[in-house]
Amino acid sequence: MRLLLDTHIVLWELAGTRALGRAARAAIEQATELLFSVVSFAEVGMKVAIGKLSVPPDFHDHVVHSGVRILGLAPDHGLAVADLPMHHRDPFDRLLIAQGRSEQLTIVSADRRFAAYDVRLIDAG
Repeated sequence: MRLLLDTHIVLWELAGTRALGRAARAAIEQATELLFSVVSFAEVGMKVAIGKLSVPPDFHDHVVHSGVRILGLAPDHGLAVADLPMHHRDPFDRLLIAQGRSEQLTIVSADRRFAAYDVRLIDAG
């Protein structure tokens, strides 16, 4: 199974602040591929810039060296956002959902609003 990790999943793991649920942990351990989107790097950068988040200076290196593959943002991903109903207004999350659908990935997230979309999802709780 190929998993796209929502931004907060990687942040939780890095900080050790919140444990993943049993199903999410098992899925991550058994995944054939773990992905982290460039969209999530943009989200982290934005939140750091406005003071809502602090990450270590080596955040990028940590992600890259953890074995997670970085998923780029393709034009089709951006355009696929137009096909999504407005259940969720967060542009970063909408892009992750579009990427998950376009690339046939399962998203690991604790955001319950993702369930309103036609995307494979594993609840991180």
